[in-house]
Amino acid sequence: MTVSAIESSLSRLMEMPGMTGAALVDAVTGLTYCVVGDAFEVGDGREAAEVTAVIAGQMDRVGDESELESVIVTSVRRYHVVQAVRRAGDPVLLVAALDRDRTNLALAIRRLAEHAEGVLA
Repeated sequence: MTVSAIESSLSRLMEMPGMTGAALVDAVTGLTYCVVGDAFEVGDGREAAEVTAVIAGQMDRVGDESELESVIVTSVRRYHVVQAVRRAGDPVLLVAALDRDRTNLALAIRRLAEHAEGVLA
């Protein structure tokens, strides 16, 4: 998939209420493939990959053998959601920043999970 196709796919996410930015990040290296919207709010791809790896490692340590699906961080003003993208090869993360006042978190998580399934199709 080309970068322009990924950008087009991510741009559709910007239609979600409250979405301020989204990125596709390599979960192993933290390399950011594409960012749409406010890159500052999405944050650094390396940090998203590191946090996700720490949480997945903790899941392993406590005996949870399932795959990490998503990580949700809430702050007073924003929601940050990191959604795992299932695919063959290295894992990829869909990272989203959402304005808390304009977002229904449950609906946003569902739409991000659905979008993650087709982001690299």
